Amino acid sequence: MPRQTKYHIGVEIDKLTNSIQNTISGDSFSTDVHPVSMADLKSINKKNNWIFNWVKEFKMTDRKVFKLTIRNNPKIIQGLLSISDYKDHYYLHLIESAPFNLGRHKLYEGVPGNLFAFTCKVSLDSGYQGFISFTSKTKLLDHYKNTLGATHIGGHKMVIFPNEARKLIGKYFPI
Repeated sequence: MPRQTKYHIGVEIDKLTNSIQNTISGDSFSTDVHPVSMADLKSINKKNNWIFNWVKEFKMTDRKVFKLTIRNNPKIIQGLLSISDYKDHYYLHLIESAPFNLGRHKLYEGVPGNLFAFTCKVSLDSGYQGFISFTSKTKLLDHYKNTLGATHIGGHKMVIFPNEARKLIGKYFPI
């Protein structure tokens, strides 16, 4: 089983959208999620206001890192996600919105929800019914219950069970 990291998920779910939504115009944009490459990570660093060391995360052999982009605009990364296959569910290690999607003046809403939904979809596609787990910061336990339908199972551990997973998947990845 992959090892869990010291990270506690601390991203706020700003809005559950059907894709990502421009905060100025209100326009929605379809998104794609793809595996990240080392070339993608050249500008993803603290100097460019990213919080986490994504190159280090990328090099860990027990996990996969994905990028969220607007469809037909794959060069601009809206957010990143690191997950591991635990053989009965996926564990979400780390999630981060691009620096321009944070704070009061963010450009797009819906990035974190989109990435959580993607993790549920990967789990569903892998035969795990959409089950995912993650470790939350204490102050966000109720937030994840209320926004994602996650269940607190003790300590800082949270799970998104199949019914809630299907709701998230349906919102971002309609069949």
